Amino acid sequence: MTITDTVNWNPETLDEILSDDAGRPVLFTNARILTMDPLIGTMTGADLLYVGSLIVGVGPAIVTAAQDDNAIVVDCTGMTITPAVVDTVALAGGRGHRAEYAATLTPGNTSDFLVVPDELAADMRDAVATVMTRPGQVRALVAAGRPVLWAGVDVPGRATAPEAGIPAATDPTGGPRVGVWIDKNDFLHQELTADGRYDETRGGRPHAYQGRYWIEGDRIDYLDDLGFWAYGEFRGDELHHAGYVMKLG
Repeated sequence: MTITDTVNWNPETLDEILSDDAGRPVLFTNARILTMDPLIGTMTGADLLYVGSLIVGVGPAIVTAAQDDNAIVVDCTGMTITPAVVDTVALAGGRGHRAEYAATLTPGNTSDFLVVPDELAADMRDAVATVMTRPGQVRALVAAGRPVLWAGVDVPGRATAPEAGIPAATDPTGGPRVGVWIDKNDFLHQELTADGRYDETRGGRPHAYQGRYWIEGDRIDYLDDLGFWAYGEFRGDELHHAGYVMKLG
């Protein structure tokens, strides 16, 4: 297979992955794998096994159990698998402990990875650069277990990035998170109003910060009228924001 032959790369297995609703394991087999994990290192003729959004195994001979586990098998002969997310701090030697490494192909980590021909993957930097400079040569780009690119083209139904620009505020009228949130020291009062605005009182100083907010899941994003962005996180009945822990007053 040449590095321009992407059209017919494992089309059947792509269909299996996209149509699977039974949580079958997926095994990318017989690849060179740059795990970027300092303990595991780089392996040749190796396999990467994931279930859902998590990597559950990496190394040689996992394929021997593929039939037992009813795994979807993707042949990666002549291919290199690397993390799809670059930990530049680790690449520069700035992580002091293995446990601090982010985005490695380590069992237990998220199944975000990239598959490119060996010729385009002298190291991880080259492999990841292929996505930006030669996307047609990408055999697979997988995000949390779901293919994004396959054989150089977008996968049907793939997730897409949000549109650029400030979104329209949702209407949280009557929502359980509208109201005044107060930190345990009674220093910060943050009012979330039903029109998508917030208004902070700090140490008794009213309107210290005001602006817009958006809630998606348990995350809240703030755009202050002064122009800066901030965020918070709802954890149960608490709102965590900039070191403050608040509850509805």
